[in-house]
Amino acid sequence: MSVSPTVWAQIRAGRAPTLGLVAQVLDGEAVVLGQTGALQARSDLAAQVLGAGPLEPLLADPQVTDVLVNAGSGVWVDRGDGLTRTDCDVGDEAAVRRLAVRLAGIAGRRLDDTSPYVDGLLPGGVRLHAVLPPIAVEGSHISLRVPRQEAPSLVELARWGMFGAEWLRVLQALVKVRCSFVVSGGTGSGKTTLLGALLGEVDVGERLVIVEDVRELAIVHPHVVRLQSRPANVEGRGEVGLTSLVRQSLRMRPDRLVVGEVRGAEVREMLAALNTGHEGGCGTLHANTAVDVVARFEAMGALAGLAPTAVHAQLLSAVQVVVHLRRSAGHRFVDTVAVLARGAGGRPEVRSALSRDADGETVTGPAWRTLARLLGLPDLPHRESALVP
Repeated sequence: MSVSPTVWAQIRAGRAPTLGLVAQVLDGEAVVLGQTGALQARSDLAAQVLGAGPLEPLLADPQVTDVLVNAGSGVWVDRGDGLTRTDCDVGDEAAVRRLAVRLAGIAGRRLDDTSPYVDGLLPGGVRLHAVLPPIAVEGSHISLRVPRQEAPSLVELARWGMFGAEWLRVLQALVKVRCSFVVSGGTGSGKTTLLGALLGEVDVGERLVIVEDVRELAIVHPHVVRLQSRPANVEGRGEVGLTSLVRQSLRMRPDRLVVGEVRGAEVREMLAALNTGHEGGCGTLHANTAVDVVARFEAMGALAGLAPTAVHAQLLSAVQVVVHLRRSAGHRFVDTVAVLARGAGGRPEVRSALSRDADGETVTGPAWRTLARLLGLPDLPHRESALVP
């Protein structure tokens, strides 16, 4: 869309764009464009100077979870069944770069040659990541993660096929008896969605303190306190990381401490908190399988200066259950519910309690009876596998 003389007059006057000014600058165009044309022009101009430009319709689609712009070569979206290419035209490489820089500015972040990548939050909760050349070899790239407008409940997730009815009562009991747990899985497997639904089951009388790098968790609960990290400014000052936020959260009388994504040295403070009476704490972390969770904690503990033996001792008394998700053929589902137990040499082991077989049927594993006792579930949820002693 070309820039009209009226718009240029606002730019020369040094006026920052707002919704009000966007409407005003096109008031004089109504005679030429007609009422319908003027409304469309206002919408287009608002998208260009205040929003995501040609990406706005994709971000407004309730089915879209991710929008990816690959330099000047195309736009891809994920509507829950994998990435597909769209006919959205962002323009050439220069246009993609301009859009990335403008979105970074909207998120209150800096993006230029001296700071060629950015991670931030756009109005409405869309998570932005952008990277410029020469870091991105083929040109500027933009990645947008779109939050759900409504937080689904566990019952709704069961209805959508993320898990069956026999898993539902296990997950509900997990929250009710105040077990400490982690939700693991790969990128895009649904960890944040499931954790939000689990937290929606927490009693309304409890206070949830949420610590996140970038706000992503959607929770339906009346008493939620959110803490969000802050990057350093252009002078390299003012950074507030997750480690500091976890420490601060412990002074805010949390009934449940939640770390949106555990990925670094903050694991030390989290484990210490869960070992000092903060029952029911939880978080998410990236792991390829449930068994890999212990190795991930060891790696994060090393970043905090903890020896593996120290990680093992704290982990065994801090985290009781692992809920692992997997994504296959675009479908997200709970693959395993497991129990953390002491193994050979004192190293924690992840022992399966519930899992899916090759046909998608639920089977119980060697730790089912341990989990059932922990959650107060007296009977087996489904057919028993040969692994149950």
